[in-house]
Amino acid sequence: MVRPYTRTGGRTRPGRDLAMEALVSTSESGRCGGARSVEQRGICDLCVETRSVAEVAAHLGLPLGVVKVLVGDLADAGLVRIQEPSLLFGDRTSLEFMERVLDRLRAL
Repeated sequence: MVRPYTRTGGRTRPGRDLAMEALVSTSESGRCGGARSVEQRGICDLCVETRSVAEVAAHLGLPLGVVKVLVGDLADAGLVRIQEPSLLFGDRTSLEFMERVLDRLRAL
């Protein structure tokens, strides 16, 4: 069993603020290698198809906070691209998003 903080070098907060619904995709550099750890390589392999930060955490079985730190490191190294959600409060897309979140929470 490996403690989560050992996977992030002892860091508990990402260097950038990442929303759990932010979309992550592997860059060309990330496809060619360059990831330093097994977890980072797993993220690069998984995000060949664009996925949210929450999906990455679920697929890899890692805590969301750990994935945020790792994805932030990969983005800083140019190995992944991050597309932050562009929700404006009160517009139609934000209302639809909140409805989807509420539906999923109710389903739990």
